[in-house]
This record gives sequence, C-alpha cells and structure tokens, in this order.
Amino acid sequence: MNKILSEELVREQLKQVIDPELFVNIVDLGLIYVVDLQASTTEEGKTDILIEMTMTSPMCPAGPQLVANSRQAAESLEGVGNVEIKVVMDPPWTQDMMTEDARDQLGIF
Repeated sequence: MNKILSEELVREQLKQVIDPELFVNIVDLGLIYVVDLQASTTEEGKTDILIEMTMTSPMCPAGPQLVANSRQAAESLEGVGNVEIKVVMDPPWTQDMMTEDARDQLGIF
C-alpha cells in the first residue's frame, strides 16, 4: 500500500540525509525549516514539494551535498513532482534547534 504523501513522510525521508561532518541527520539537527506540499501545476496527479532548509554555518562546505541529497531523498518518494529546495540563513541555525536525539548523539547537554 502506498503511503500518503505528507509533511511527516517527507521529513522521515529527509532523515536519510546525514550531515557528513556531524554524522547526524539533517531533520534532527534542525536544518529543515519548511516542508510545503502543493498539487503539481505541471504533472497531473503529482505533488510538488518546497523545502526551506539552512546550514549549520553560512560557509558550510557540505552545503551543496546536503541540498543534492535532500532533493534526491524527496524525489524518491512516490507521487512527487517538482522538488524545490531553498537554502535560507534566516533565522540563523543554533544548537537549540536540534532534537534531544541529536544532542545525545553529539554529547551536548
């Protein structure tokens, strides 16, 4: 049975994307700000996804890799049309945006 495409499903899928420096997934790190699903204007029966994400720092060397991996993860879901990823730096990322799991993994208390 197909899973219904939802923000939760997209976020679960994005947990496959691991920050290569911190070895924690980008969702638990708090890098994903917005996941917006809308009916595709170009592909009948498909859903377009807009993802707004940030980086741990403006000059994050893994930025292009994280964006590419995020796009690939979202596009692999069934029923997905166009995936747009916007990298935003506002609000700036802080450690407060991480989940408890991410803090535990990194030893931050």
